[in-house]
Amino acid sequence: MRLKNIQVEKFRNHHSLSFMPEEGITVLYGPNGSGKTSVLEAIHYCALTKSLLGAPESECIAFSEDYFLISGEFESTRGTALSVKVSYGKERGKQVHVNQSEVKPFSQHVGTIPCITFSPSEIAIVNGSPGERRRFLDNALSQSDRRYLEELLDYRRVLQQRNALLLQLTSSGGRSLEMLDLWTENLADLAAGVTLRRISFLGELSVYFEPLQTNLAGGGTHMVTYRSSFGVIDPGLSRDELRNRFIIRFKETQRQELLRGQTMSGPHRDDLLFVSNGREIKKYGSQGQQRAFLISLKLALFRYFSHRLPESPLCLFDDMFSELDAERTSEIFNILEDCGQTVVTTTDAGLRIGAASVNVKSLPGYRGG
Repeated sequence: MRLKNIQVEKFRNHHSLSFMPEEGITVLYGPNGSGKTSVLEAIHYCALTKSLLGAPESECIAFSEDYFLISGEFESTRGTALSVKVSYGKERGKQVHVNQSEVKPFSQHVGTIPCITFSPSEIAIVNGSPGERRRFLDNALSQSDRRYLEELLDYRRVLQQRNALLLQLTSSGGRSLEMLDLWTENLADLAAGVTLRRISFLGELSVYFEPLQTNLAGGGTHMVTYRSSFGVIDPGLSRDELRNRFIIRFKETQRQELLRGQTMSGPHRDDLLFVSNGREIKKYGSQGQQRAFLISLKLALFRYFSHRLPESPLCLFDDMFSELDAERTSEIFNILEDCGQTVVTTTDAGLRIGAASVNVKSLPGYRGG
């Protein structure tokens, strides 16, 4: 997939802007506050219908305005044109149109334009809460596996309903448990499907991640493993076998769940363990090591998508190279030469670029009125 042009109106600090990246690597240079990240955020809206930074749409409207509009023109690997428009107004809410047809629900568009991102806040994937790592997993799988996305949404819906019932039963003294058994069986089946797909995905991703991280770290051993709230899970288990084990676990913890009013185990409580040279990088890695680890994960994700999907993903990397030395920066640029269309932002006018096919653009030249 290639972005040919993107135009924004009343979005963040851009009243009007048009941006045309090159086919390979485009380095977008500008000082802090000039709107570089907003350009990536607009592209991210076209790809995934939401903010790169996780911000609500109301915060993306330019000051004193009442709407924003993003229009992107893309071209598929087969040469097919694809137009995406994302608009938001304080009265009408968010709307997404692809080739002039409105998309509802927005999840139907996810995966059409695969997208790999890096932003400084995403370092929380490495050193933050388990929820950040689960979000990384779910975003990656949702773009590459439509069935996973559908099951994940179903799991969240059933989990919400089961938790509501637990709260209701808690206040009623635990009477009428038959309905809880029905929700438990449904949740156990979805939990088994989500968990097994996550474990399988990590095994596939590790094939690309481990050599990349070994290269950037200058050697050593590096691993990503799945840490389940359910305990150790044999990846060879069938869905039915894992489903039955979940049902047993839910029965074992039912009394505690009724007391707390919430489901205590399942994919919504799982985590990832990142290890370099036998030590958990969250606890023992420096900021530079943690950043390099995350970059390796993102580059591995590009290679995974490239081998699995019919469309090569776009890469949107915001301020990726701060806290990295010149050698690592040069090595990453060399890797990016094989990553299709990539837009990288930086405030460093002296950024050392090792790759030859890099186009450097200064953002003020793309700023409108």
